[in-house]
Amino acid sequence: MSSPAALQGLRVLDLTRLLPGPVATLRLAEMGADVLKIEPPGAGDAARVMMQSAVDEVAARPGAFYRLVNRGKRETRVDLKTESGRSVLFALARDADVLVESFRPGVMDRLGVGYETLRKVNPKLVYCAITGYGSTGPFAGHPGHDINYVAYSGVLDQLASRDGTPVLPNFQIADLLGGALSAVTQILAALWHVARGGEGRFVDVSMAHASYAHNVIAQVALANDDAAALQPGGGLLNGGVPCYNLYRTQDGRWLAVGALELKFWQTLCQAIGRDDWAERHWSLGQAIGGADAAALTRELAAIIESESLQTWIDRLEAIDTCVSPVLTPGEASRHPLFNAEVLQAMMDEMSARQTQQAAPGMQAAPFQPGGEPQGAHSFQSARPVQPTQPGQGADTSGAPGGKKPFTYGPWG
Repeated sequence: MSSPAALQGLRVLDLTRLLPGPVATLRLAEMGADVLKIEPPGAGDAARVMMQSAVDEVAARPGAFYRLVNRGKRETRVDLKTESGRSVLFALARDADVLVESFRPGVMDRLGVGYETLRKVNPKLVYCAITGYGSTGPFAGHPGHDINYVAYSGVLDQLASRDGTPVLPNFQIADLLGGALSAVTQILAALWHVARGGEGRFVDVSMAHASYAHNVIAQVALANDDAAALQPGGGLLNGGVPCYNLYRTQDGRWLAVGALELKFWQTLCQAIGRDDWAERHWSLGQAIGGADAAALTRELAAIIESESLQTWIDRLEAIDTCVSPVLTPGEASRHPLFNAEVLQAMMDEMSARQTQQAAPGMQAAPFQPGGEPQGAHSFQSARPVQPTQPGQGADTSGAPGGKKPFTYGPWG
């Protein structure tokens, strides 16, 4: 018998818009909370039409962005600029456990429904305000978006190409980690306080400050007075060592090598037939960002660029090297790691194959985790592979039916 969701029975009022707040309340809903999304009359949340496809526009329905971050929530419309609308919110807040809003500081107070007012209605209420720069301080009234928060916090400077040009990621670090994740953790902490008999509280989430606090590796470099480690290619985790780096493949794709620990690096060296590199590792004295590290990175890059991404997947994915392909979002969405339907299809095919092998006169093959037969989704059984020399295809003769590991190309 499955246990009920951890937050079942928790009542959340969601007055947020766009991305950070809706994702925070989405995570609460995914844990079982009853989330009521409150939007203003008229157009409602601007996310309804942001990145809306032509198909959704013709169908007069909110776009995928809105649907994705607000799934699993109930919805209503309330005009907080009216006395009747404020009365509705007071009634809802009286029975709520959590309220989350993402207006600029002071907006809810001017409307007459700020924290100090609502706590009189419900002293146990956990009130979370998600803002760009905090509810107080010199920047409290400044507008901003993710790009501004990561810029101020020193994060964007650390997302840079080799020439130092900042790279704008299509992943909203401040919104999702600084805003949504920080809000969820602080809300849960406040609820724990309430559960132990305490009063509700005001949770002040600043996306810029949270992003700054999470910029840990850069802060380590500052503490060590190591300016070089802050530059692209100068630190342990930003390209300064060959064992933790990105490499282009022959077909223009990318391979992520994360052999940070010595044991993984040595396994990788053996797998590509370069045992002579096994001791050239930062943990054994190789200078991070130094001449040997740079030279070895170029040598490894030349080897990886001599083969296609699929060849490296076949050769390295099934062994302990911490090497992975850089997948596109489409490929990731169809990968069995994230796609339950694809995973189930793999398991069904594997089960059918084992049943067939166990038929009279045939010996059943032992189950190998990660293994599966060739199927409709181009999945192929993974197995440990033997070291091969660069330029040679992975040896798959020992796998059942001569199959290779998971194939990305045909359907990705």
